[in-house]
Amino acid sequence: MPSEKLNFKGHSGDALAARFDTPNGPILATAIFAHCFTCSKDILAAKRISQRLASSGIAVLRFDFTGLGHSGGEFANTHFTSNVADLHFSADHMASIGRPVSLLVGHSLGGAAVLKVAGEIDSVKAVVTIGAPADASHVADNFSSHLDEIKQNGSAEVSLAGRAFTIKQAFVDDISSVKLLPAVSKMHKALLVLHAPLDETVSIDNAAEIFVAAKHPKSFVTLDSADHLITRAKDAEYAADVIATWAARYLDLQKPAAPIGAPEGIVRVDEVDPDGFRQDIAAGPKNHITADEPIAYGGTDTGLTPYQLVSAGLGACTSMTIRMYARRKKWPLTHVSVDITHDKIHAADCEHCETEVGKIDQFRRVITLEGDLDDDQRSRLMAIADKCPVHRTLESEIEIVTEAAP
Repeated sequence: MPSEKLNFKGHSGDALAARFDTPNGPILATAIFAHCFTCSKDILAAKRISQRLASSGIAVLRFDFTGLGHSGGEFANTHFTSNVADLHFSADHMASIGRPVSLLVGHSLGGAAVLKVAGEIDSVKAVVTIGAPADASHVADNFSSHLDEIKQNGSAEVSLAGRAFTIKQAFVDDISSVKLLPAVSKMHKALLVLHAPLDETVSIDNAAEIFVAAKHPKSFVTLDSADHLITRAKDAEYAADVIATWAARYLDLQKPAAPIGAPEGIVRVDEVDPDGFRQDIAAGPKNHITADEPIAYGGTDTGLTPYQLVSAGLGACTSMTIRMYARRKKWPLTHVSVDITHDKIHAADCEHCETEVGKIDQFRRVITLEGDLDDDQRSRLMAIADKCPVHRTLESEIEIVTEAAP
């Protein structure tokens, strides 16, 4: 998916650095992703979720809060209220370019921020939190051993995730004064709460408090063994899939019309990780699968291989064709299943092939027919399998036209 660099002013007047991840096709809705405390817009969870939403037609703005990542300003002069203000500025910017925000996604303290601001942005229809605290002051647990020093000296340098940050007393006072749950109960937006039961940074009790405070419609989904930062790719992928599926229900996404001359639309394949082989495959905004390669071949084994996808097309078409014929004949076919295997064989071993040398592709198809069918019916259904359109395509001469995108 395309990713455009953006800059706009934050609460302090300093420039906020952002990425705007957009679909290859029409933009059906716009979202903002708010990152976790002292994180950035470029952590795995932010990138993966944004890319997955973009593959569903939802463009995502992910930005660095003031003083973090590539944004300007001093982190030491920020606090929770300034983060909320930055969110307001980001939503205003998107509205100014004709992309009003309908979905807010917040991770950890960013989740608390989107809960605080959601009710104040009229265009927002849905909110997602990931590992969010129910009280902004919870973030002080990250530097609790320095609280006395901060109070005595007005500030202290603390180490968070291996990096040094200056925390001022104004920050501590600000997070202590924020009342988050009343804002949750009054925001009147659809809410999805994602949280891991084993989260050691923000306990799952926080998710329960947020969920109870919110009004319906609200949903809760566990992230199982994920850590707080969603560092494992499979956990980020799962969270992204859940968010994309849930959001489609509340954003009322309208599927774009298929291009002229392509009655089934376009199947779009997008690379997920340039260091691996995982691919996002989308047919419109509602249908999505993943392709990959086995670990032994350098992949992560999170999706079907390309040849398995071809096999799936043949198997699905075969089953549908058999069912359609049996239904028309009103035969007692109760179930059909098709097992497909792909292999390379020597051309000389193929009895009916024109090619005589080298190797050819062989798809072996094993069909199971269930039901009170007589021998003639079974024989006819097996013959009908060869009429499957994908079968015919694979056996016929085909042309692949390759063009460079403009």
